Amino acid sequence: MSTRPQAVPRKLEESDRVIVTEWTFAPGGETGWHRHGLDYVVVYRTPATLRIEGPGGTVSSMTLAAGDSYFRRAGVEHNVINDSANALIFVEVELKG
Repeated sequence: MSTRPQAVPRKLEESDRVIVTEWTFAPGGETGWHRHGLDYVVVYRTPATLRIEGPGGTVSSMTLAAGDSYFRRAGVEHNVINDSANALIFVEVELKG
């Protein structure tokens, strides 16, 4: 079990088409290991350096500016860690179809 602080979700909206969640991470905070059941888009509200732990022990990093975004297909499995010195906030939009 990890000793990192857990990212805090705040659901902003849900409809028959989307789920919109704002995620806030303390420095060093993490999502915990999870699998995405839906396609999704992430939009960063703050700059971020991420450490991404993937299947089989893979580790990668990403550096993003406030306003950057990306799209991923359902099925992604990972643990996302805020590797920044400051709090990280992003909005995740899950697409129900």
